[in-house]
Amino acid sequence: MPGPPAHPEVPTPPAGPGVAPPFAAPPTEGRNTRLWLGLGAGALALLLCCGGGGAAVIGLAVTGVQAIDEQGRAVSTDYYQALVERKYGAAYDQLCDAAQRRESRREFERRVADEPQVASFRVGDVDPNTLTVPVDVTFTGGDRDRQQVTLEQDRQTGELEVCGVS
Repeated sequence: MPGPPAHPEVPTPPAGPGVAPPFAAPPTEGRNTRLWLGLGAGALALLLCCGGGGAAVIGLAVTGVQAIDEQGRAVSTDYYQALVERKYGAAYDQLCDAAQRRESRREFERRVADEPQVASFRVGDVDPNTLTVPVDVTFTGGDRDRQQVTLEQDRQTGELEVCGVS
């Protein structure tokens, strides 16, 4: 019968070569792949932040041009429609402050009534650089003319107004 060990306090010797360590070794495979994936994700996030801001600026510019075109065409249409309907006071109301200072309502109504009467019209697109609108006009006698409407923004309301017709 074997007996108790001769020296119980003596530790067991360490394992020899080829023995697996008690912890996993740090991974070495895919290290470059993870680095490039991380850099790519960071670049994508930067692109979305900066690109999104740029896209917003471009979107605002396009929307602003469309708003100017829409508002310029609307005020020009209202002006000419009032002339067609011979509502000269309503046409006068579409004029900018400078035009109204140059000519009183009574003078405007008298002048426009003496001119050839507008029978129909077609409003073109607003040039956002010059704030002008081409309008093809047909008069009651059948004559035709292409007129250029000059627009101006009202300082109080921000809306466009007719400031001249040539």
